[in-house]
Formats: sequence, structure tokens, C-alpha cells
Amino acid sequence: MSAVVLVLAAMLVNTLFFSHQIRGGKVEPRYQWGIVGQYFTSAPVLRGLVVTLELTVLAMAIGIIGGVLLAIMRISSSPLLSGFSWLYIWFFRGTPVLVQLLFWFELSYNYTQLSLGVPFGPAFLHLNTNTAISSFVAAVLGLGLNEAAYMAEIVRAGLLSVDEGQSEAAQSLGMSRLMTIRRIVLPQAMRLIIPPMGNETISMLKTSSLASIVTVTEVLYAVQLISARTYQVVPLLMVASLWYLIVTSVLTIGQYYVERRYARGSARALPPTPLQRLRRNLFTVRPDALATAESPPLREVIGREH
Repeated sequence: MSAVVLVLAAMLVNTLFFSHQIRGGKVEPRYQWGIVGQYFTSAPVLRGLVVTLELTVLAMAIGIIGGVLLAIMRISSSPLLSGFSWLYIWFFRGTPVLVQLLFWFELSYNYTQLSLGVPFGPAFLHLNTNTAISSFVAAVLGLGLNEAAYMAEIVRAGLLSVDEGQSEAAQSLGMSRLMTIRRIVLPQAMRLIIPPMGNETISMLKTSSLASIVTVTEVLYAVQLISARTYQVVPLLMVASLWYLIVTSVLTIGQYYVERRYARGSARALPPTPLQRLRRNLFTVRPDALATAESPPLREVIGREH
């Protein structure tokens, strides 16, 4: 099995870096790494990367805050709050996120103006929908509100995993239900919430590429605009893919240490981090090696005894 893996890895490396093709009567590298390096840190790509990060952060902020509120409403004893939360989750999980993005982008089709005031009464502020809901705002709302539905189920599962006896003990001490959730239940539930939340963040980073449908110039749309001008489609798609891989790797490392932070107290000793394992392997002398180095050879011991 190891040999098969090594052969496949060697084939992949050969395909990526050493394979060539004939185009226009010329032999050129298949993946054109020179063009990848040329545009990897270009200004349009970096600006698109910043927009991608902004979309991810804002959408996840809306998703996490909304998810926590919806989860609390879902487990509430109030039929109205529980029913509203269930209906929200049912709708936003049941319709494609692309459709939701297009709905927010085309909101002016049904509402030419947005008003703020007393419900069913006079309005104090009027805003033009096209001005208030730009492409970027539409993308943030579409991604964030959709994410809130998924985060609500993740948070709800974490809250239900905490033993009910702790909530009962907290309420017997006079703590309100919200205070019990905030100070007792939620901190313990974070151990189960953090891993899927990290996965959702990584997924949101890649899902933000759908914002190109509503003309938001994030990193994928930025490389598409360049490739439409230069006709270098594959190399520029590789530029976007490499940036996604880099940011995803950073988020994965951050998720690991956040999980480790909330795992304290659940085990007597936390497993060593990769850096700690590396240091231990590099700078620690194994006891068996030390004993072998210090003990005389077997023939010498036998000779001394005789």
C-alpha cells in the first residue's frame, strides 16, 4: 500500500511540475507556473482576497450571533419563539444559498424603498433599496442569514449535550434561565460547538465565491476578470485555489488551538501540540539509546567476567 501511495504521489508531482503540452506549435509547461507566480500577488488578486476575508468574517459573525439566538429560541418553553426558530431554520436550510443571494441582490424589484419607523405607523427614515443594499451587502446578508440556520442546529446540539442537572442547580441558586445558559451551559457546550463551527468557517470561506454571481469582486471573480482578458484560465484558477488553500490552512491551525483551549478540564493532560512533539523528537534523547551508548558491549562484559 505504501508503494502505491508513493507511486501516485510521484505521478502527481510529475504531472504538476514536469509535464508539457504542445500549444500553437510550441512546447510549454502544462500548468504554466510562471504565470501563476506572476499573478499570485498582483494587486487585483490581493484586493479580491481582502474582499473574500471580509465576506467570511462578516457572514460568520451574523451566522454565529443569529445561530446562538435561534438555538436559545428553539429550546425555549415559549411556543411562539420555538415555532419561529423552527420556521426560520426550515426555510433557510431548505432553499439554495445561491437563490437567497439573488433574492437580496434583486430586493429592489419588490421594494423600491426601505423605511424605518413605527410598525404599521409613520416612517422616520426612507432609503433607496439599490443604495442601501449594494452587491457586497446583499452577499453578506445572503451568506450570513443562511449560515445562522446551520449554526442554530450546531449550537442547539451543544446546549442539549450539557447535563440538565447543572441547569437545575444554577436555577436553584437564583440564576435566571438566560444567565444559566450564558455562564453555565454555553461554556461547557463550546467543546462540542467549536469543531463544527470551525468547519462552517472554512466552508464559508469557499462559499463566499458564490458572491461573484452578484458581481462582488472577491478572489475568484478577480482571477476570472484577469483570465477573461489574458485567456490564461487554468493558471489563474490555480492562483485562486492556492490562496484558498493557504487561508484554509491558517484557519485549520487556529481551529486546532481554539479546540485545545476549550478542551482544558475535560482531560487530565492535553496531548502535545505538533510543535511540542517536534521539539521532543529533536532534542530529547531516548532512554534506550542512552542506555546503549553508556553500557559496554556484551563481549567486553563477558571477557571481564572470565
